[in-house]
Amino acid sequence: MRPIKFVDAFSNEPFKGNPVAVVLDAQGLSEDQMQTVARWTNLSETTFVLPPTHPNADYTLRIFTPRTELPFAGHPTLGSAHALVESGLVKPKNGILVQQCAQGFVPIRVDGGVFTLELPDAKFKEISQEDISTLESILKCKLEAPAPVDVGPTFVIGRVENIETLLGLDPDLNRLAELERKLEVTGITLFADYPDSTDIEVRTFAPSSGVSEDPVCGSGNGALAVFRKCRGLLETPSYMAKQGRKVGRDGRVYITVNSVVRVGGECVTCLKGELNV
Repeated sequence: MRPIKFVDAFSNEPFKGNPVAVVLDAQGLSEDQMQTVARWTNLSETTFVLPPTHPNADYTLRIFTPRTELPFAGHPTLGSAHALVESGLVKPKNGILVQQCAQGFVPIRVDGGVFTLELPDAKFKEISQEDISTLESILKCKLEAPAPVDVGPTFVIGRVENIETLLGLDPDLNRLAELERKLEVTGITLFADYPDSTDIEVRTFAPSSGVSEDPVCGSGNGALAVFRKCRGLLETPSYMAKQGRKVGRDGRVYITVNSVVRVGGECVTCLKGELNV
């Protein structure tokens, strides 16, 4: 039996954030077993904690969707850090934890109930006008200069004209999954600006990874912040992204963009138990 927690990330209220299942001791599990557990939880991500293999890291984290392993993801990183600190399995050094994952080392600042990760280096990828037109056809709306941004997982980022249009989107998920596979991206993250505010509303779709709509996506929001910075769309270096309304959640993502992008939020444990594997 292995200890497991279900943690809501980007919320301090149970059942309002994005849940991640955290297996706190995954030593001895095979990759196939991890993928089987991730399919069973059927959450957007399930994580598996292992000892670090480098002295600079506090632990190693492997991250699985129901269909595949990811090199890095935002809400699983923060939710797992919360679970480990709460369980007393790791202690921040000067307020910092270092996660080792396939993407490299991810520093996480722990400040009271807020966990903030430092986004790995990002890079833009190419997308053809034909593929943009296909995406707009699937979404049934126009996007402002969309582009894929790679932060470990890769998201096509696009700006939608207004909040009403964003919240009204009902894409053909089968066609969207086909396009994601063609583009070799993890998902699509879309946003719209709130009038008279620096806040934004966000939605993320990742059907090719087995996630129809991600309630609150940390890596998608990190990629989005890079997109906004490079497109000159940031009015202030710090802002809040709201996500999850269409799936009954109320996520809050705190973004800071300076020399690096930082993605933060509160976390709350919803369930504790033992995994029979």
